Amino acid sequence: MSAPTPAGPPPEDRQPPAFGRPSPALIARADRGYARFLAVRAPAADTGDHDQDDDAAGAR
Repeated sequence: MSAPTPAGPPPEDRQPPAFGRPSPALIARADRGYARFLAVRAPAADTGDHDQDDDAAGAR
């Protein structure tokens, strides 16, 4: 005895053609975030009350 033949066509792969690839908008957003992460900010010239050298000199 054989199995019955399905009435309709075989199920197709329903994934979009670009499945698994990021969209151009997502890449642009990630690129801006990475550039912001790599941006170098200069430290403040005046350390104020947090200068460790002043604390060490006063403890001598």
